[in-house]
Amino acid sequence: MRTTINISEQLYRDAKARAAVTKQTVSEVIEDAVREALRPKPRVVAQQNALPVFGGGGVLPGVDVTSSSALWDLMDEGVGLDAMR
Repeated sequence: MRTTINISEQLYRDAKARAAVTKQTVSEVIEDAVREALRPKPRVVAQQNALPVFGGGGVLPGVDVTSSSALWDLMDEGVGLDAMR
């Protein structure tokens, strides 16, 4: 099929240079590039490592996990450290 596309001059020069090196036509180089761009990419699923769990008793009494500033205050005070050891 014959069609017209607009690409930058530099991109065309790069495709033409690649065509000369690989002994292909410019059309073949562009077809290969488009084919590669349209190929479905495998989805990379990040491996999730299990988080270590200590104690398993849940939140200590009086700890408000919805307030980051309250959590920082408790950590600064060292509250509950004995329970976590």
